[in-house]
Amino acid sequence: MVSGLRIAGLAATVLVGAIGISGCTQVAEAPPASTPTTAASDRDLNVARLLYSRSPVTLNPHLATGYQDFEAARIVYEPLASYDAEGQLQPFLAATVPTVENGGVAEDGRSVTWQLRQDVTWSDGEPFTADDVVFTYEFVSNPQVAAATAQFYEAVDGVEALDDHTVKVTFKEPNPAWSVPFTGQTGMILPRHVWSDYNNLEAREALANWQPIGTGPYTVLGFEPGLVVFAANPAYWDGTPGLEGLELVGNIAPYAAARDVMVEDQADFAHNLQVEAKSLNDLKAQGKGRIVTVFGSYVERIMLNFADPFAATESGERASAEVPHPYFSDLRVRKAINLAINRSEIATELYGFMGEPAYQLLVTPETYLSEADRDTYDLDKAGALLDEAGWIDTNENGVRDKNGVEMKLRFQAPVNPVRQATQSVVKADLEALGIEVEIDRIRVDDFFSADPKQTKSLNHFYADMQIYSTGNESPDPITYMGWWTCDKISAQENQWQDPNNARYCNSEYDALWQAASQELDLERRTELLKSMDQLLVEDVAVIPVVHRAIANAVSSTLVGLEPTPWDTSTWDIKNWHRQDDSQVDK
Repeated sequence: MVSGLRIAGLAATVLVGAIGISGCTQVAEAPPASTPTTAASDRDLNVARLLYSRSPVTLNPHLATGYQDFEAARIVYEPLASYDAEGQLQPFLAATVPTVENGGVAEDGRSVTWQLRQDVTWSDGEPFTADDVVFTYEFVSNPQVAAATAQFYEAVDGVEALDDHTVKVTFKEPNPAWSVPFTGQTGMILPRHVWSDYNNLEAREALANWQPIGTGPYTVLGFEPGLVVFAANPAYWDGTPGLEGLELVGNIAPYAAARDVMVEDQADFAHNLQVEAKSLNDLKAQGKGRIVTVFGSYVERIMLNFADPFAATESGERASAEVPHPYFSDLRVRKAINLAINRSEIATELYGFMGEPAYQLLVTPETYLSEADRDTYDLDKAGALLDEAGWIDTNENGVRDKNGVEMKLRFQAPVNPVRQATQSVVKADLEALGIEVEIDRIRVDDFFSADPKQTKSLNHFYADMQIYSTGNESPDPITYMGWWTCDKISAQENQWQDPNNARYCNSEYDALWQAASQELDLERRTELLKSMDQLLVEDVAVIPVVHRAIANAVSSTLVGLEPTPWDTSTWDIKNWHRQDDSQVDK
């Protein structure tokens, strides 16, 4: 039972907020939140406070609008299994991990059979069964739902409950990536009895988006924009979690969040601190917390737009693949931009212990590292390539031009101190080359928005260049590498939901991806994936800049965290607990 009146009072308050928005299609945008001001001595140490720079919009992971939704949902929902830091599958709702040896994985690669735990109930007391797994697939694959996770289930042909605790997943083709569906943050299972009436266009209006019923270690006491309050789930199948409650607070600036954990002792965890390394080192010296870094698959990359972002088709679509970019359609120009990126300066001066120069996209697992060319920073060589391509400053105004068109670029990024500093470094070097650069800083929620009407989003990409981080969600990178195929181009016809926002299209790359997606021989498949990565480098389809870590601030009293790059930071939150029980207000 949760102790303390404070968390109960918060729950009552935020439940009113949740009920008030239950009939809306989406949660109202949260106002800017201030840093928590509760004195450390007044905090209930049974309740951990988690700080995020963005606020959850939904607690249904399959309708997620960004990482913050996955982070919050993972506290309530669970997948069948997930990968640990060593890349080994660990069962959650599954009783065992399927293998060829135990008969779970078919030798022909066309199916996988999962045995489920028999001691799991949903937080409302209903039993968890294979039918819930079947329903989750029905929900995710329903085009009316437009699930954010649908791409991870595209290889699935069908899901069948063989009995209450056995589920069989059949694939359209031989599938070496059988472990992608229903695992990790994109594999969380939904209860049919809660969601069955919302497997349609009304999915985003369900009250369960904010008052979920899950199998996880905590339940939601209340939800409002900027704050989600959780209590320990007394019926959790894996025993009592280590804390009595949680507060997830959103809209906290990264530096302020780090300070609240590392100096003020007002919070216990601050997620993904995109703050310059020097600032974090200064905070760490205060001795009240630690920085936990997780080097996974995240690569900070500069995307080049292969489409003209300022021209429109007859239908009015901007940044359409039908209208090639006036500069970046020339490989020599793309190579010149690549040579003008000072990765070492950016990694060393801005990221420090949190990053290293990146020269390819597929950086982990290490078995996929290719022998990618590592073109070093060289403005002279870059200038020679632009000269060769015909971009010369003919009117001596400091800006290169060709056929009467001056080389001017709009470079956009979400608002973030490190990214703005990166933009400044890149702008200075490109302008030294004779390329005029306009810096555009986009509000974070707008940049990462999935709303088709939000034209500032990264998938609309109404700019020449943009920078952000992402990576493969699983040790098997086939879904991630599929983002550069021609049929994944973000466009008006798919409501800008597909991930190929660069509008890159190469039939050779597509053929490699198709082969890798069905190749069961591990060695041959690895070589195919490495060849794909190498081709992206050679074609300068994207410019990797920094292999960056997720850096989280953690209170010195909070222990039990075993982070993995293959799931959310909250994947093991059932194990988080206080180091010194004598400090806990009981």
